[in-house]
Amino acid sequence: MERILSAVGGGGESLLGSIKIAVLPIAKVFTMCFLGFLMASKYVNILPANGRKLLNGLVFSLLLPCLIFSQLGQAITLQKMLEWWFIPVNVVLGSLVGSLIGFIVVTLVKPPYPYFKFSIVQIGIGNIGNVPLVLIAALCRDTSNPFGYTDTCTTQGTAYISFGQWVGAIILYTYVFNMLAPPVEGTFDLEDASLPLKIPQKDVSPEQAPLLVQEDASVDSDNSDTKGKIKSFLVFIYEKLKLKQILQPPIIASVMLLKCFSFFFFFAYKLAIVYLLQILAMILGAVPFLKKLIFTSDAPLYFLTDSCIILGEAMIPCILLALGGNLVEGPGPGSSRIGLKTLAAIIFGRLCLVPPAGLGIVMMADKLGFLPVGDKMFRFVLLLQHSMPTSVLSGAVANLRGCGKESAAVLFWVHIFAVFSMAGWIILYLYILF
Repeated sequence: MERILSAVGGGGESLLGSIKIAVLPIAKVFTMCFLGFLMASKYVNILPANGRKLLNGLVFSLLLPCLIFSQLGQAITLQKMLEWWFIPVNVVLGSLVGSLIGFIVVTLVKPPYPYFKFSIVQIGIGNIGNVPLVLIAALCRDTSNPFGYTDTCTTQGTAYISFGQWVGAIILYTYVFNMLAPPVEGTFDLEDASLPLKIPQKDVSPEQAPLLVQEDASVDSDNSDTKGKIKSFLVFIYEKLKLKQILQPPIIASVMLLKCFSFFFFFAYKLAIVYLLQILAMILGAVPFLKKLIFTSDAPLYFLTDSCIILGEAMIPCILLALGGNLVEGPGPGSSRIGLKTLAAIIFGRLCLVPPAGLGIVMMADKLGFLPVGDKMFRFVLLLQHSMPTSVLSGAVANLRGCGKESAAVLFWVHIFAVFSMAGWIILYLYILF
């Protein structure tokens, strides 16, 4: 109460300063997104759909991994890894609480049949990587930011955000992937699911019955012919390739090794290169000898880290240009499938209900002594993880599961309204922390 009175009486200037610090990063993000939107519009058309696709691939395959590798590797040590243990726990708790809030909201709203679990995921899973990285970079560029020097602010903020992303990847490819499974009809498009079935009707005439029997017999004969052809083809391959000579222990071992490498590359594809480099940066940064070999300014291999820093600096403008360009296509047909009521519930639940719950989690953890003492950037990053729009990578998973159009509509509208909600929550967080 005393704090509120002091803010009203004599702290109005500090409150206005917090508003300025919170709004300026959002304004920078909005400006760069608008430039991307302008470049992708039909009037300029410098950034068409194919160009945006290539730009997105460049960001997620090269620029973002370089940024995370350089910043996380420089900041992390084994002791800090033990101090930062609550960051991945915060991501898990945020997903659990967000999904619980999503379940309550979706139960009250009652979305269309195939989109119950889909709506829960859109509310519960937030963007813990790309958008926080952009906001931290924009915030730290301002010399009047309350977190200290620009370089220290950026390095610490990026390291904190990057440290929790590996947990987000596991959640995406396990929980989200299973929650977005198609319904029993096999597709989210129920019009495609209503296919005619070959079931004889009760009032079928006797003249039609022999035709159905003949069709089944022809299908059986076709299956037997197909099996015979496959068998003869396999015998031919066996004789020509001399499999008896191939199936020797060294050959079998090499085949098994090849399978192991294939599984590794499949796993790498699933987790994406950004998470692999994040884990590599954690390992190299935690070992003092390797850290002095690569990440310190006088290290013999520091040129690799410096190259990653240069490339990583290009990530922020490129990803914002691509994001703004993607808004040209609009929400698409997915909005009509979800419905206005469900869409409004997802936006309200994700941007208005989840952040207060996250604020409660962080404040409780602070009172219990789980957070590093006096590290306000650490707390700010934890709060940001609960205040972000729906995860963009969940849209990629939704595309794999057959509901990509609906997810694109949700991402479009959530990111539009998140411009205003993030500014409000950042003002509140800075006021609480400082």
